[in-house]
Amino acid sequence: MSLIKSIQERDPASPTYLEVLFAYNGFHAVCMHRFNNWLWGLGLKALARAFSNFTRFLTGIEIHPEAKIGKELFIDHGTGVVIGQTAIIEDNVTIYHGVTLGGVGRAGQVEGKRHPTIKEGAIIGAGAQVLGDVTVGAHAKVGSNSVVTSDIPDYATAIGIPARVVGGDDQARAYGMPSRKEMEDIITTIDCITREMGKIKKELNLDIDEECDSGNKQEAAE
Repeated sequence: MSLIKSIQERDPASPTYLEVLFAYNGFHAVCMHRFNNWLWGLGLKALARAFSNFTRFLTGIEIHPEAKIGKELFIDHGTGVVIGQTAIIEDNVTIYHGVTLGGVGRAGQVEGKRHPTIKEGAIIGAGAQVLGDVTVGAHAKVGSNSVVTSDIPDYATAIGIPARVVGGDDQARAYGMPSRKEMEDIITTIDCITREMGKIKKELNLDIDEECDSGNKQEAAE
């Protein structure tokens, strides 16, 4: 099966074929979703929801039966993953544990697209929340525990709450973390801001001290 081979190639643990077949809950969840999605398409919505709930019980992964999932989705570890009703996931996407592809709970919105679109080859790091009708671009990376509420361009890396683009390249990275160069740039920027804030604070304190001294001298003279 191509999905098993894809997982073997992308998982650093280099699992055997039988390991994936019998012990990978992400693999089981995706396979069971194919069946649940088929039932949903037949109009057997209650049955599809029942089976998707059973899938969640077995795997710890919740995928709405209407969600559209492309080829070779790799859900690594998997526990705590939630994929909403109108989510679209294209081919060769990697999702780590604790990820939510959810809505934003707008009052009265019951129709239309409410959940994210994840383009081909994207990586969503552990614990990340991608919320609303946003698009994570092809081969983009979302850092662990980030919260995405706006579109992420192709090949970009985004981290933070809310997630901001910090750079990008064409190399996939585990957990969607930024490169060392990108992290150094962020740290350098933070250091510069901290130094400038220190200078401003020092100048303001000096100005206040000078005004206080002048006022005290004037009072003493009177």
